[in-house]
Amino acid sequence: MPKIVDHGERREEVVEAARRIILREGIEAATTRAIAKEAGYSNGVLTHYFADKDDIMLSALRSSHRRIVERLRGKLAGRGGLAALRELLLDNLPLDDERTRESGLEIGFWSRSLTSPAMLEAQRAEAAELRYLVRSLLGAAAEAGEITTGEDLGDVAERLLALVDGLSVRSLLYPDRLGAERLERLLGAELDRLQTTSA
Repeated sequence: MPKIVDHGERREEVVEAARRIILREGIEAATTRAIAKEAGYSNGVLTHYFADKDDIMLSALRSSHRRIVERLRGKLAGRGGLAALRELLLDNLPLDDERTRESGLEIGFWSRSLTSPAMLEAQRAEAAELRYLVRSLLGAAAEAGEITTGEDLGDVAERLLALVDGLSVRSLLYPDRLGAERLERLLGAELDRLQTTSA
């Protein structure tokens, strides 16, 4: 009797193998040969499940985003407004080994997205969802009287996200200067300003 192959499971194994390599060694190390070896398959098997390497990379990026969303669901449960916003933004900073590796993965994909329309579209869609969530939490915080800024909340959302991106990159480049405690303090100071400024 021939062995029944679960194609979805095999595809997921390849995606997770790619993700592990990227987290461990960086995006440049994720060659098709390395991915196949990590997954325990031959190179030829990959062509049965993916159109090309970019298809694997895009799937790995989406898998990473799904994991982050699942983690955030637990952290944000029962929270709203400023408390939820603070937790959301902190979760996007490289404050521990797991999030440092995730930040490295995400940043590694930025340059690749500039040459891959499919990857750029996926990055923009994910970024739009995050921006919407940040803007919504800012609105809830404003309605609850938790923040007093008169600034356009869309502008505030963009600034907060740019701060998180910038701090993440700088922390990866200069970990001795920007450890977890300092990252939390810098983000906290920016959020505190929203509670004390008005236009």
